[in-house]
Amino acid sequence: MITVLGSINLDLVATVGRLPMPGETVAGRTFETSPGGKGANQALAATLSGGHVRMVGAVGDDSFAETALKMLRGAGTDLSQVRTQAAATGTAVILVDASGENMITVIPGANNTVDAYSAETALQGMSPDDFLMLQLEIPAATVERALLFAREKGITTILNAAPFTPEAGRLAALADIVIINETEFDMLTGFPAISTRSRREALLRLHEQTGQAYVVTLGKDGVIAIRDGELLQAESLKIQPVDTVGAGDTFCGYLVSGLDTGMPFLAALQRAAIAASLACLSKGAQSAIPTAEDLSIRIQETVGKNVL
Repeated sequence: MITVLGSINLDLVATVGRLPMPGETVAGRTFETSPGGKGANQALAATLSGGHVRMVGAVGDDSFAETALKMLRGAGTDLSQVRTQAAATGTAVILVDASGENMITVIPGANNTVDAYSAETALQGMSPDDFLMLQLEIPAATVERALLFAREKGITTILNAAPFTPEAGRLAALADIVIINETEFDMLTGFPAISTRSRREALLRLHEQTGQAYVVTLGKDGVIAIRDGELLQAESLKIQPVDTVGAGDTFCGYLVSGLDTGMPFLAALQRAAIAASLACLSKGAQSAIPTAEDLSIRIQETVGKNVL
């Protein structure tokens, strides 16, 4: 089973020809609302990929809450550990330009009420065969307690160190597997890489120091990872992106789901990279996440059945 402990938001998404400079106003093209939050996005991706997933988090007692949970509920994600709080549902304000690049501001709202006690309570029913997925859009103290409690119980933890906060480095050191994008990885190591080779060297050094598995997403260049001393690489699909908002969360959800089913690490990486690519072909975060059936068709067309 997969438990996702994290944020639940409603995304307010506007499209623009180009992203504004500081202090500049640009005309928008379209506007829509859609469910989001890194925790909810990853839980939905893991569910749509075929996983048995439980979401742990909080929403507000407002009109945004039901919309924020709509797609998770429709997919069959277990929402029994999602609490309603006397607060606003978390909100993300997103601008997406014509090339698919984005700018995001997140207002935590009820996500800030997800406390360490909630994390402990949710993890009590988990076993060493389970996976715990976390991100950094809920309080750092909650993430820390969940990681430590999971370690006590022998539960495998996966931390997506995003958004990259001042506590990210300390919390990443507590996880079994760390997923991070290239910019965040450079911030984590403190040595900005200027080439793929230098980033791989930094990955090797970090792995030698900690023994942890690291997964570094590189956008259109795919993903590099290290686990048990072995460097791995998976390719993304060659696409023209429409919207990259949910790609990273799609990757995370599909990766944890693949590992939960016993898939070899490299195969899980490749499957997740393809899913993330497909998520860039549609607008929105959750609405763009591909189903397992859609993904299987694309995998067979692209890299053959042996990946599955």
